[in-house]
Parts: sequence; structure tokens; C-alpha cells
Amino acid sequence: MTASVDCPKRPSTMATKSDLPDATPTVFVVDDDEFVREALETLIQAAGWRACTFASADLFLACPPAAGPSCLVLDVNLPGLSGLDLQTAIAGERGDMPIIFVTGFGDVPMSVRAMKAGAVEFLTKPFGEQVLLNAIGAALERSRVAVGNQAALQALRDCYAHLSPRERQVMAGVVSGRMNKQVGGDLGISEITVKKHRGRVMEKMHARSLAELVNMSASLGLSVR
Repeated sequence: MTASVDCPKRPSTMATKSDLPDATPTVFVVDDDEFVREALETLIQAAGWRACTFASADLFLACPPAAGPSCLVLDVNLPGLSGLDLQTAIAGERGDMPIIFVTGFGDVPMSVRAMKAGAVEFLTKPFGEQVLLNAIGAALERSRVAVGNQAALQALRDCYAHLSPRERQVMAGVVSGRMNKQVGGDLGISEITVKKHRGRVMEKMHARSLAELVNMSASLGLSVR
């Protein structure tokens, strides 16, 4: 039987409580052994997390990512796409979802490859329930931080998108350390006009100080002259 458990819904344009980083975390499980899937589902739900189980990598890939914190408990040996191949396939688009590998046939080269590719744990069956729960807890905390950071960065990008072209020019000059008069000279505008633009930049970016604005610029990856 290859049923999966309630895939997360695709995010809507309006955020709801379930879309936020503090929503119930989701633990994805990909294992071709039905008994293992059912046992892990029960264990995960008993711990207070949401479980979504899949019998193959393809079924997992057909399910949209979780909006909040999540992790993946992944068997190495799967029909079709292997666990290690799945890890490679999702590395770019689900970077905030830590992977915990589980296998009954692990070896050192396999574990090294998985860990080098970013896996947070590599457990060999059989393993204790608490060992797995500890690994999942640590992975979800790591995901929660990543999801929160991504949300904060997206909010920053949204603020920057609302700046006018001139405000962006003023911001670039200010964060580079130039005085208002120098920025005005660069742009061919008066110092008073620069101050007005600078004030609007600080307001739109929700920056409380110049140092904070500089940090925001660095987070956005903006070049400094």
C-alpha cells in the first residue's frame, strides 16, 4: 500500500496561522516498508508533530513543501529514486528541511556522502525511539530557525521593493558611509532633498538606525560602493 498522509496544502496568497513558522511542525517520512511507515507515523504524532508518510521518493516529490518547520526521515534504499538521489534532487528548493537518514544497510562511504550533502543524522536500523525523537527534535528546531530567517529576509525584500528608484540610490549612498551632502553631489540633488529621501528610506525599511540599515543592505546582498 502506497498511501500518503495529508500532503500540506499549497500556500495561499494570504498567510494563516498554519503558514507561520510557529505552526505545528511536519515530519515527512519516506520508507518503502509499510510497517515502518505506520510505526513512525504513530511515534511522530504521539510526540505532537504532524506526520506525512510516503512509500517512494516520487510520491514525496509530488507533495508540496510544508509552509512551516519540517524535516525528512528518509530511508536510503528505496524503489526507483534512492534516498541519496532524493537528497540531491531537493537540495536547492527545500534547503530549510533537514534530512535524517535511516537505513538497515548503511556503510561508512554512504554515511559520509549523506552528511557531506547536508544530512543532520544517519541512523542505522534498529535504533531506539528516543534516539530518533531526539534527532527529529533537533532537526525541527534547525528548520524553525531557517524558516524564520527566510521569512524575515522576504519581509526585508518586500520593504526594499517599495522604495522608489531615487530612494534606492540614496540608500546605497548612505550605507556606503557617504555624508548627505556627498550623496546629494553624486545624485545632483540638494542636501535637504537627500535628508527627505533618507527619512523615507528609514521609514519604509523600518530601520531604527543607520547601523541597522547597513545590516539590512548586507542581508539583501546589495553592493556597497
